[in-house]
Amino acid sequence: MAVIGALGVRTDPLLNYNFMISLLDTSSSLALAKSIAMSAITDIALGGFNECSGLEMSLDIEEIEEGGRNGASLKFPTRVKWSNIILKTGVGAGTALWDWHYGFSEGKGKRMDGIIMLQNELHIPNNIWYFHRGLPVKYSAPTMNAKESAVAIESIEISHEGIYQVPYVGLGAAAATAAINLAI
Repeated sequence: MAVIGALGVRTDPLLNYNFMISLLDTSSSLALAKSIAMSAITDIALGGFNECSGLEMSLDIEEIEEGGRNGASLKFPTRVKWSNIILKTGVGAGTALWDWHYGFSEGKGKRMDGIIMLQNELHIPNNIWYFHRGLPVKYSAPTMNAKESAVAIESIEISHEGIYQVPYVGLGAAAATAAINLAI
């Protein structure tokens, strides 16, 4: 548990969301150590979201038409293309996501690595994706209406240089869920 949680500061609004996002500064060893130290003081999740899209990649292929082979062409892989990650309908734990995006408008922004975590109904991580060298390309706040209860972040779109899925996370969530269900 983080120090902030131990002091009694409530961070449970994020628990209403299935997807959590965290950012890590991996530009240097010192920056990474600072990111890890800050996560020990504050909760590591910077926002929670109901929708997540763009966890996808596509492989470009090059077709070679070989002489004398008229029935088919040879296909070879070339480059992988990554879609932008779009997180929608969420709430931020502070202003860190806004600050990350706004830093680029001031010329002070820097790319960050990040973690997107899908939680099950017991808030146990079911899947975790790690993105490399993220760049916030769009931040949308909700339309403000005093008669409605709107969340703080409508969406954030992140361009990146690769997504990696952390293996075996779902197995631990399944075992923990089964153990809790047996205890009940």
